[in-house]
Formats: sequence, structure tokens, C-alpha cells
Amino acid sequence: MINRRSLGALAPALLMGASALAPQLARAQTAPAPVMRRSLDGNIAMPATGRKAWAAQVPTLRIGLLGGENESDRLGRFGPYQALLQETFQVPVRLFPASDYAGVLQAFSAKQIEMSSLGASGYAGAWLDTNGGIEPLVVPEENDGSIAYKSVMIVRTDSGIMNLEQMRGKSLAWADPNSTSGYLIPRFALRRQGIGVENGQYFSRTGFGGGHEQAVVAVLQRQYDGAVTWVSGQGDPAQGYSRGNLRAMVEKGMLKMADIRILWMSDPIPNGPLAARTDLPASFKEDMKLFHLALPKTHPQIYEQVERGGGLGYREATHDLFQIIVDLRREEASERRRRS
Repeated sequence: MINRRSLGALAPALLMGASALAPQLARAQTAPAPVMRRSLDGNIAMPATGRKAWAAQVPTLRIGLLGGENESDRLGRFGPYQALLQETFQVPVRLFPASDYAGVLQAFSAKQIEMSSLGASGYAGAWLDTNGGIEPLVVPEENDGSIAYKSVMIVRTDSGIMNLEQMRGKSLAWADPNSTSGYLIPRFALRRQGIGVENGQYFSRTGFGGGHEQAVVAVLQRQYDGAVTWVSGQGDPAQGYSRGNLRAMVEKGMLKMADIRILWMSDPIPNGPLAARTDLPASFKEDMKLFHLALPKTHPQIYEQVERGGGLGYREATHDLFQIIVDLRREEASERRRRS
């Protein structure tokens, strides 16, 4: 059973980085934690340009793009990234923008994509759906060296809602049922505070906004009183922090931070990984790790477009980092079965 203490124990480990996470999350692990390479390492370089031996098994690189943002914006953000991958590895690269998170999870299960960036909950769901058929390659690293971000609950500034207690009887939009910060973690954390998260318990109604961006827009358009989304939790709050959905919406002119109020912020959550199918060649996965670890230095604008803001780059990751999220997904599924 996951409890508040076990989730709270993540916070200091995440703030110290991946090398501190392994002993906390890998339950019977006695071997020393592996050294995780970082973008900041001086010896990190882009793979040499040219077609690789793994192209015989991966003739086209297919990349899933999570929902939560309109399709044209997603394709625009990832266009230079797509072109750079094609130029570097000299294989066609196709982008598959899913309408929601579930679309990417299903594509992994059907082996219709090779890799995708996922939230921690999406990764856990895909790992469970594929019986361990995907693995993390790298995770984003924040400006302070941590590999964590925050879930936040926002309302309109003019709503008069000043705190979580005043959300009683109000409506709340979740982002997506497979989102970590937009569903899994806020539900877990609010329940541990004694707040019923099902329809009509504490909130007058709850529903899904269709993604992070759409959930915030629903609040701005007064369709919901509040919504949950994600931020890095670092940097200038007036700019939407250093990275995250609010920062992206500010930069696109969709949001002024003065128009919203943050009522609640979670403990640190593991940053979601770039994940690939485990059945792909080890050389492919190594090239993808090196490509992304080098990306922030060699092509900083592409890196910032992909990550919706900036940080220190990437850090290698292992499944152990996400085991607690896998356990949370299992608990959530068990509770749904009990309610049905």
C-alpha cells in the first residue's frame, strides 16, 4: 500500500538527483547505484552523422507525441527536432500526435512507435500494459539539478477563491486520466488530505479538460472553477516558472499569470522520461540517449522547444525511478475496481 510517508520520502531524493533515488526506490537493491550520465558531463557528444546498423531493424523512426496541446502547435514545436533526427541518423522520422495520452500508450502496446516522451504516470501505464515492454532512456533535469516537477491547482484570479477550502462545492478539471500531475498525483495527495476526489464529494463536479492546456483554457473560459496542471516549480512564477504547461501558455500568448492564482502545489514528482521499446537494439537506445544528452548544448533552441522551457538538460534514467508511480497506478486501478 502506498501511503503519504512513502510519497513524501520521494521529495528529498528527487532534489538530490537520480543517484540518490535508486537506493530509495529499488527495494532490495544492494548493488551500488549506477552512475547516470548527464548533459552537463564534459564528454557528452552527438552521435556521428550517418546511417547506423540498427536502421535494419528501425527503418523508420516513429515518435509518439502526447496530447494536451493542439496538434499544429505540437507539430510546430517538434518539427526542427524531427529534422535533426533525420539529418543525424539518415532514416525517415515520423511524428504521431495522439489526441490524448492513451493514444501513445496504445501505440506502444501495438508496437506502432519506437519512442515517446511520457509523464511518469503514462510511463507506468505503458510499462504495465506492455508487461515491461518499454524502458526509460533519459529524464529532464531542472535548473537546480533535480529531476522533479510539481502539480498545481489553479483558479481565475477574479474568482474570489483564495485557498483549497474555498474550492469546496466548486468544479475541478483534471487534465487527462493518464497524466501524473494532471490526475494521478493530485488525486492521491488530495485524498491523503481527507478531500474526496470523486464527483460530488468535495468538488461539485470533476471532469477531464482533454489535456493540460485545454484544462487551463476551460478555467479561463469559466467552464470549470479550477484545474490541475504542471510546472517546474522553479524560476519566476510571473513567467509561468522555468518550464511547464503554464510557461508554454504564457509564451504562446494564451495566458497571463496575473489572470490565475495557484491554490495548491504538490510535493516533487519524478520527471517523466523519454522511453523506448525494450525490444529495440541496444545500439539504437544508446544513440538516442547520446542524442538527447547532447541536444541542450548543440541545439539549445530545439531542446527548449521540446521541453517547453529550459533546464540543465537530461540525465539517464532507469525503471527504479518510476516504481513508486507504477505502484500508485496499481492502487488507483484497485480502487476503481472496488468502486465498480
